[in-house]
Amino acid sequence: MRENILIIEDDEDISQILMFSLTKEGYTVKINNNGLRVEDDIQTFKPDLILLDIMLGDRDGFSICKEISKYKIPIIMLTARVDIIDKILGLELGADDYITKPFDIREVITRIRVALRRKKEIVNEGNTKESISNGKISISEGSRIVEFNGEEIKLKPKEFDLLLFLTKNKNRVYSRNDLLNLVLGYDFIGYTRTIDVHITRLRQKLKKEVNIETVFGVGYMLKESNVNNKT
Repeated sequence: MRENILIIEDDEDISQILMFSLTKEGYTVKINNNGLRVEDDIQTFKPDLILLDIMLGDRDGFSICKEISKYKIPIIMLTARVDIIDKILGLELGADDYITKPFDIREVITRIRVALRRKKEIVNEGNTKESISNGKISISEGSRIVEFNGEEIKLKPKEFDLLLFLTKNKNRVYSRNDLLNLVLGYDFIGYTRTIDVHITRLRQKLKKEVNIETVFGVGYMLKESNVNNKT
C-alpha cells in the first residue's frame, strides 16, 4: 500500500523536487504551498507523514506544527534556519525530526523511512502490549493514553514516549543523550535541553504520582517504588 506524504512548502522549486523524488520512491504526494487549510488536507488526503517548512509566506510553520500535533502524524520540519533554538522549539511543539536546508534528497528519504518505520513499530507494539499501572496512574500502550484516577491526562506524543520508556525501565539511570537516541530518535548533539523540557512538563502534569528523579551530573531515573505492572 502506497503511503501518503503531505508537503507544506511555499518554495515551488523545493516542493517540486520533493514531489518528484518521493513519487519515484513510491509515495503518493500532495503539496500545500501556503500553509492554509492544512487540517482540511489532513482530513481528505490522510497523510502518513508531513514535511513542514517553517518559513511560509502566509503562516508560521511553528504554529501549524502545534496545531496539527494532535493528529499524531509524524512531522519532519524543513527550514533554512540553523539556530539551535529553532530546532528545539520545533521538536517541542510536536515535530519528529528537523532537516536544515539545503538538504540532500537522500537524507530526506532516509529520515522519512525511519519516521514511518517508527510509526508502524509503535502501532504494532501497542496492539499487543498491556497497560502499566501505578496506583491511580494507568499507562496504556495500545491507546497511548495516560489516566489519573480514571481521568485522562493529556500528554504530547513525545511526553508519552518518554514516560513509557522510563516506566518500563524503572530504577535505571539514563543520560539525556541516551533518552534523545532511545526514545525520541535524535542523534544530534545540542538537543539535550528538550529532554529537560519534557521532564519538567511530565512532572507538572503528573504531580507527585510518578517520581522522576534527577541524578545530578548523569540524567534521569523513574523510581521503582512508584510503578507496578498490572497482573
